[in-house]
Amino acid sequence: MPTAKPFKLVAPFSPTGDQPAAIAKLLDGLKKDERHQTLLGATGTGKTFTMANIVAELNRPTLVLAHNKTLAAQLCSEFQSFFPENAVSYFVSYYDYYQPEAYLPSTDTYIEKDASINEEIEKFRHAATYNLLTRRDVLIVASVSCIYGLGNVQDYEALAITLTRGDQLQRDKLLRRLTDIQYRRSGMDFKQGMVHVLGDTLEIFPPAGDTVVRIEMPFDEVETIQEVDSFTGELIQDLQTVRIFPAVHTVTTQEKIDRAVEGIREELKVQEKKFLDAKEFAKAERIRQRTDYDIEMLKETGYCTGIENYTRYLEGATPGSPPSTLLDYFPEDFILFVDESHMSIPQVSGMHEGNFSRKQTLVDYGFRLPSAHDNRPLKFAEFEAHVKQAVYVSATPGKYEFAHTPKNRFVEQIIRPTGLIDPLVTVKPTKHQIDDITKEITSTLKRKERVLLTTLTKKMAEDLTQFLQDANYTVRYLHSDVETLERIEILRQLRTGEIDILVGINLLREGLDLPEVSFIGILDADKEGFLRSRDALIQTIGRAARNVRGHVTLYADRETDAMRQAIAETFRRRAIQEAYNTKHGITPKTIEKAVHDIGEEHRKLELRHPRYDPQKIPLDERKRLLEELEAQMELAAQNLEFEKAADLRDEIELLKRKK
Repeated sequence: MPTAKPFKLVAPFSPTGDQPAAIAKLLDGLKKDERHQTLLGATGTGKTFTMANIVAELNRPTLVLAHNKTLAAQLCSEFQSFFPENAVSYFVSYYDYYQPEAYLPSTDTYIEKDASINEEIEKFRHAATYNLLTRRDVLIVASVSCIYGLGNVQDYEALAITLTRGDQLQRDKLLRRLTDIQYRRSGMDFKQGMVHVLGDTLEIFPPAGDTVVRIEMPFDEVETIQEVDSFTGELIQDLQTVRIFPAVHTVTTQEKIDRAVEGIREELKVQEKKFLDAKEFAKAERIRQRTDYDIEMLKETGYCTGIENYTRYLEGATPGSPPSTLLDYFPEDFILFVDESHMSIPQVSGMHEGNFSRKQTLVDYGFRLPSAHDNRPLKFAEFEAHVKQAVYVSATPGKYEFAHTPKNRFVEQIIRPTGLIDPLVTVKPTKHQIDDITKEITSTLKRKERVLLTTLTKKMAEDLTQFLQDANYTVRYLHSDVETLERIEILRQLRTGEIDILVGINLLREGLDLPEVSFIGILDADKEGFLRSRDALIQTIGRAARNVRGHVTLYADRETDAMRQAIAETFRRRAIQEAYNTKHGITPKTIEKAVHDIGEEHRKLELRHPRYDPQKIPLDERKRLLEELEAQMELAAQNLEFEKAADLRDEIELLKRKK
């Protein structure tokens, strides 16, 4: 049974401003079993701290859904700082690169599934499911990956191996059981999901952590169980018992595989006959060959490439039934927070249809059986059915939030704990806009502050950057074509002042916390569309709300409805904030945040155990440690963890200097 340790909130401050009222009202709704509530929180008002207070009060497992990996990582690090003694996990897609299986009939091109798995993120995913099955003080920050198939939770839990000191067990039988749950024997390297054998000693590297379980079992008895450091072999603690979960989430029993093979063969007969009756002989031969190969692999190894396409048979599910996902690992009383819900909810609702269309083409041309459709993300109605209580968090709630949240369950959080108010917003014509931008840049740089400029296209961002560089400004652009490691360095340099100006597109909306920025220029503000909608403008304006001198200029030749609404909402909030500051005698102050704060918190995404001491590392182990740290740096970079990679780089340099 999961342990019932309470959440313990650790913070150097208490709720202030309108946080106490927001916390109280949301708690009231949750305790009264309200299914939908919305926290309409302005940028920088401490929405994450409000959520943390609610979690600490209710002590229920919690899922925080974010719409991208960058935001999820930032939220995870914040929650880990609030709950250092509890299980805060990170669950996002573990693919650095993913090319789904597809077929293009127009060119007769079959594209085989190709993927590069981020092993660090895979570890975090296993840690999330391990925590959910072993304790209740669990908070998981996840991307939309949480609605994709993950493997049956009953099988995953049932196949876990529990070992206790004194157990009578043959070493070879234990090895066979580990092989059955997809552990591999170590070769030149030793990493998560592997087992190393040396005589009567087994070292098992669970997929959910950075430490190794060492088991000594002379005379077919479990004599000692130890947790040891994977780098140095140093003893961390002696254990009385340990539970080893499968090395992969999609794992099953031999009995279920045998039953699944029968079902797959029956469907193969039906589909092959359908093609033959239609005189589509190539398709019939293709589906026969591909399916027979998968069946043989399943029988021999218990696994095959694309095993997820046989979910229906492996799980004994009925056609069309929802896939098993991370949500199935949660108990029924979990709470869902949807961060930046105006982005996250549409993303969740749009996943299923695109997946269905691609799969149907594979089925129609004999690459997959029709049951492959059961390997899919949840439909939105299925996602809703999993959620008993949800709180939507956004500065700009969307249509779904307004349609489902009762009017009395909209909770505003406008006041910032720092006293900062929303920035001043002005509209200026596009004629001479470059001259005006140059003036704004000059005055901003005199105050040793930074500038953000947003454009509509990559070409415009690059051209504007070149113009400003020619004018001797230190400026860089940031968009999706910029390599990940380079993004890390650009953002670090912006915060430290090595770069004064950053030009971007949509990357400057949600998820960037840059208190040094006091001026934002929005070019082509009157070009109506997604990037210049009311909500997008409010979000972009909010990037300047962390600096006491924050101000925004919209460059436009006409005032669109979106501009008018965004400006009106910004000034409505300013009025509330100014009235509060006047009443309480508050003088606003710019947020002060050390450049490496985010990086230090990102480190906590690693499972907690005593950090190695460089002085204790033998020389022959140092090379392996350096290689591991370099791999972690690359993985952090690929996952857009902007400052964690820089921290790891510094750690590598420090280790190299040790003699």
